[in-house]
Amino acid sequence: MDRKVIVSKTAQKKLDELFEYLVDEWSERVKNKFIDKLDKNINIIRTNPEAFPTSNKVKGLSRCVITKQTTLYFRYNSKRIEVVTIFDTRQNPRKLKRA
Repeated sequence: MDRKVIVSKTAQKKLDELFEYLVDEWSERVKNKFIDKLDKNINIIRTNPEAFPTSNKVKGLSRCVITKQTTLYFRYNSKRIEVVTIFDTRQNPRKLKRA
């Protein structure tokens, strides 16, 4: 089953900040490699969201590790995937509760 992917405003803001950081601190190439990993994982989520573990921090969310530093949190039903937030694992985990 192919579900529609919706990106929340929070997730889009975090992605924009992350892209800016990657370009400023590393390079456009590093940002593009991250986008490739993100796209690949979103395609897996779209077809098989049940394969990902549920979050033990926020009820009703599943999580997908994109890179060692970046985790994507999402919820899903039979019609859609909602990307709720992107979390930089270098941050304080308590911040996630406010996301």
